[in-house]
Amino acid sequence: MTCRFLICLIVFGTFGSTFSQGSPDYEGGLNIAFDENGKKYLRIISWAQVQAIYNGQASDEEEQTSFNLARARILMFSQINEKFLILTHFGLNNLNSNSMSPTGLSDASELFFHGVWAQYNLGKRHSVGAGLHYFNGISRLNNQSTLNIMTLDNNRQSWSTVGLSDQFGRHLGIYAKGSLGKLQYRVAINDAITNGLDDRDPQNGGSAVYAGKRLLGSADSGKVFSGYFEYSFFDMESDILPYKVGTYLGGKRIFNLGVGFFTHPSGSVRADVNGVLEPEDVRIFAVDAFYDAPWGDDGSAITAYATYQHNDYGEDYFFLAYGTGNMAYGHLGYLLPGSVLKTRFQPYASYALNTYDAFENNRTIFGIGANTYFSGHNSKLTLEYRHESFGDDKLGTVTLQAMIYL
Repeated sequence: MTCRFLICLIVFGTFGSTFSQGSPDYEGGLNIAFDENGKKYLRIISWAQVQAIYNGQASDEEEQTSFNLARARILMFSQINEKFLILTHFGLNNLNSNSMSPTGLSDASELFFHGVWAQYNLGKRHSVGAGLHYFNGISRLNNQSTLNIMTLDNNRQSWSTVGLSDQFGRHLGIYAKGSLGKLQYRVAINDAITNGLDDRDPQNGGSAVYAGKRLLGSADSGKVFSGYFEYSFFDMESDILPYKVGTYLGGKRIFNLGVGFFTHPSGSVRADVNGVLEPEDVRIFAVDAFYDAPWGDDGSAITAYATYQHNDYGEDYFFLAYGTGNMAYGHLGYLLPGSVLKTRFQPYASYALNTYDAFENNRTIFGIGANTYFSGHNSKLTLEYRHESFGDDKLGTVTLQAMIYL
């Protein structure tokens, strides 16, 4: 069993209530107003996550404890009037002793843009924008914020295109978002990345590889299309930024049903027995439901999420966390009764089932854990046991994570 101890220190200046769920202390971050009514402003967000990792299965030649700078980010967004908004988000990920360089010039050491987009607001309910953005399709978890997830981390298979068609979950293209009554929408047309994670070449008569743009060219496989549509039965959520909240800790009454898609024409490639390349479309479709609401008048709350997702990356595709097949995932959490001014506890459980056309065996992932909130998501401890089974491969991990953001 691998036991990880992660200490995440997050210095985070933010806007409004979107990232301050359940905190009695947080009143917003750095907001520079350029007029008296606050319609012209600059907001700056900065955070870092540092991990100490213990691996009980390390070999005799390896240390059992290591350190990792998981995230170091700066995000800024500003508007000069209510019609225009520009956002810039940059930083680095997973800097450790193996990826560092003597002069800080390695790929892992250098900063890169996580997002840069400009937006034009068509009134109060609709907007269009362009750039390197995170207005993704498919499901709520494919648009997940990493600061208020209820479980220890997001369900990995729900980030369904990371590194295959995008740069770390962000595509370069155009998007439209907004609301029609209780229905929120986000749709996008983007360029696919040319040099994705899947750098394999197809084998004659073998399975598909996600390399259509690299091997076939951009004329046939250069664009991807995505969308997510969500109907809110109770409170509406903010869509100022694209990041979806994991749990409001009873601060809102939410019940949403969503449906989403992602398609990449000729995104994958197969080689027939003669080595002739044949394009295959990538199609992903999902439906999900999210419920988050107070449970009585004693400070308790319920958070529940469920999704079904059909993944088609091409015939018998399998690579890292991705595979052609189906996925069902859900989690359930209960915030115990108590005052927002005191320490609060939230036990939870999660389960994922992944089937793959290329294998008879299914991948199952079970998690059980608990959050201790000292000041909502701004200061919390999470303890989680996670067990993953895939054929003969079985892995159990115990993780303790401490997180603070301001």
